[in-house]
Amino acid sequence: MPVYTYRREDGTTFDMRQKFGDRPLNACPTTGQIVKRVIQPAGIIFKGSGFYVNDNNKAKNPAKPAGASENGKSADKAAKPKESKPDSPTASKSEKRESALAAN
Repeated sequence: MPVYTYRREDGTTFDMRQKFGDRPLNACPTTGQIVKRVIQPAGIIFKGSGFYVNDNNKAKNPAKPAGASENGKSADKAAKPKESKPDSPTASKSEKRESALAAN
């Protein structure tokens, strides 16, 4: 059964547990003052990485910019291959040969 909040004429509020089919109260059961039902926000909160403003379009997720990758760098920087220097010990013999030919 849901709990409804009512506001009395003097501004104080109280909660009343009622069935869905019950009619709203017109008077406070304890003081007899005229009451009105107060509309409350829904008591539901979505937390976690699986919930978005629009699950159908994850590219426009406001929590993460569209150009950002998993580690926080932009997609442009992550897509560019790193160039190896010809003098580095990890450069292959063919890369060193190509760089020497290009220098001449």
